[in-house]
Parts: sequence; C-alpha cells; structure tokens
Amino acid sequence: MAKYLLLKHYRGGPAPVTDMPQFDRWTPEEFSAHVRYMKDFAARLESSGEFVDSQALSPEGTFVRYDGEGRPPVTDGPFAETKDLIAGWMVIDVDSHERALELAAELSAAPGQGGAPIREWLELRPFMTDPPTVTE
Repeated sequence: MAKYLLLKHYRGGPAPVTDMPQFDRWTPEEFSAHVRYMKDFAARLESSGEFVDSQALSPEGTFVRYDGEGRPPVTDGPFAETKDLIAGWMVIDVDSHERALELAAELSAAPGQGGAPIREWLELRPFMTDPPTVTE
C-alpha cells in the first residue's frame, strides 16, 4: 500500500477547464450536493480500506516564520497565500499509483453549479517512503 495526498485547490492547475467554483454563486442545494459527493466518496473508500483522513480548511490563515529571538514575523502577504491555494485535502492508502490516479479523477468530478462535474484539478502527491539504506 502507498499513501497519497489529494490537495483540493478549486482553481489553477495546468489549464483550468472551467472557471473554478465561486461558491457565492451556488445555491445551497448545489453546495450541499458537492459536499455530499465528497462525503459519500470518502465513506466508500473507508469501507474499502483506502481512506485515511480528510479535512476542509478554513479560509483564515497566516504566514509565520522564525526570525531569531523575540516575536516571529507574521504576515498576510504579499506572496501567494496557502489559504488561497488549498481548500482541503484527503489522504488515501492504495495499492498502486494507477489506483490513486483513478480516485483523484473521480473526486475531480464532484458536482458544481447545475449538478455538472466541476472537473477541478487535484494535486496528487505520494508520501515519501523511507530513504534507501547505504551499505559499504
């Protein structure tokens, strides 16, 4: 089994197929259908043993870094902020890279306005495995 992280961006990707969701234009029913699709997807993966965890992220966020002694600098820009890029994530544990691709494509089909699949780009990233050991 190999673990993969599916990052939900809701915009961007190599060549956006559509304008990504502007949730303020969705009806409550459209938004509920979108969330229900993702929950049903996760429940199905949980029953097959492929689901590890998922979380939606709040739009609030802050950049923080260590800058020597004292209070760390905190900023809300000017560089691209994670809160604008990542809306949530899911961790899966699957038998192959091909299965991870299959599941990412399926999750990309979550419904949007009018019930049509939003076809969002998902970032699929494998977890690092243990580094190889060097023997002499």
